[in-house]
Amino acid sequence: MSVILEVVAPVFALIALGYLAIRRRFIDEAALKGMTLFVFGLAAPALLFAGGTRPHEGGGGAAVAQIGGSVLVYFAVVLLARRVMRQSPAEAALFGLSCVFGNSVMMGVPIIVAAYGEAGVPPMLAILALQTIALLGLATVMTEIGLNAAAPWKQLIRATLTGIGRNPVVLAVIAALLWSALSLPVPAVARRTLEFLGGAAPPLALFCLGGGLAGMSAAAMWKETLGITFVKLLLLPAVVAAIGIAIGLPPIDMAVAVTMAAMPTGANAFILARRYATGADQSGSAVVVSTALSVLTLSVLIAWFREMLP
Repeated sequence: MSVILEVVAPVFALIALGYLAIRRRFIDEAALKGMTLFVFGLAAPALLFAGGTRPHEGGGGAAVAQIGGSVLVYFAVVLLARRVMRQSPAEAALFGLSCVFGNSVMMGVPIIVAAYGEAGVPPMLAILALQTIALLGLATVMTEIGLNAAAPWKQLIRATLTGIGRNPVVLAVIAALLWSALSLPVPAVARRTLEFLGGAAPPLALFCLGGGLAGMSAAAMWKETLGITFVKLLLLPAVVAAIGIAIGLPPIDMAVAVTMAAMPTGANAFILARRYATGADQSGSAVVVSTALSVLTLSVLIAWFREMLP
């Protein structure tokens, strides 16, 4: 519990600082928009490229279980949002992302290392390498299709590809995968620069989230928030665990895959929703609520896995 509290407390501190900065008018909306663009366009891509090109081995099974489970749950949630909640295609696409995209960098990395040690690093890196391109890329495609559904099919394809091509986060992950596949070195100066720039992404993303929450009314979206939180903290880990059992994951890979799936909704889901000006309120509210409740759910989950591991 203490390990998780040490990670979660700074998360809420940064969200609170962003909230107060807007409420007390230390910064204005234009400044907040500029910081959001910096995170999405420069800092987060640098962080992902630096991490994706770092040497790592193993963990493929954990990535299959975690990403596979996330994609299955994503499409189920999108279908539910369209047919039951009557959301538009774009709203449903971003609602689904909030249900499956976790805070893997700001919370996932330190918690996995603290809970499982060096043995948990290879499967964690494998998940990080694929999660962003699979989930953010999928949500971007679905959102672009939703926003351009009435257009002719050629225009729809062009708009979707253009949207992906303008998404710096997705491009950074694709570049990292290609770079690693070709075994190209990253010069020391370039890597250090990327790490400096990328280091600003997690805290600033949370600060921007807090600023964005200043104008939101959580009471107006409590059903959506609870739905996202239930899926993210309980349903998704259960689905990933079922897939892990089906494919015979080793104990450490199973522990990392399920724990990563149980991370609360990540700020990147909110950043993408804000970028498309669709569903940002429910996404931002889900980040805060799921992060608060994850203190309990992650504590129980990690304690159970640590008892089961050899």
